[in-house]
Amino acid sequence: MAVEHRGSLVRRGALWRIAAGQRGYFTAAQAVESGYSYQSQRYHAHRGNWVSVDRGLYRLPEFSDLPTEGDEQLVRWWLWSKGRAVISHASALAAHDLGTANPSRIHLTVPRGFRQKSETVILHRAELRAADVEHRQGYRLTTPIRALVESAADGYDQDVLEGAVAEALERGMVTRRGLLHAAQLLGSRAELGVERALGAAS
Repeated sequence: MAVEHRGSLVRRGALWRIAAGQRGYFTAAQAVESGYSYQSQRYHAHRGNWVSVDRGLYRLPEFSDLPTEGDEQLVRWWLWSKGRAVISHASALAAHDLGTANPSRIHLTVPRGFRQKSETVILHRAELRAADVEHRQGYRLTTPIRALVESAADGYDQDVLEGAVAEALERGMVTRRGLLHAAQLLGSRAELGVERALGAAS
């Protein structure tokens, strides 16, 4: 009995270490790595020991009572994508606290072969360079400069874009020259949106 209890503590500790770096979220695959069979996963979800968030995605209930940092949902969708998605476009602007972007759905950039779907997210298919991506605790997102130009290329609300560009310039997160160059790489729509935003910021 003591051995069984010790094994339970080891499994719990392993799972906790994973979930703690992901705002309490973890996948079924990560639970298996920690020593929980799929049968035991169903047991813990049924008993309320774990909160079932989505198919194959759980959260430890203790984390629901902690103060939120506003980006828990970003962790959740990064895990939903099995770590393949990058928070992007207007969602990345909001995560960087640039302008007043507050999209109703989460924007994710995913590889072209990505097959998962959800009505809660908007998927953008592209291959991002390492330089375009930042790492945060539990998820990845596009850099401020990439978030600005991809939002412009997507035709996002020009007033919101202008406010975001002005803030990014004021905070030293981007330069005019760098922003224009990045926009040129994404095409004429991005260039036009960024040029207008820079003009408004003059």
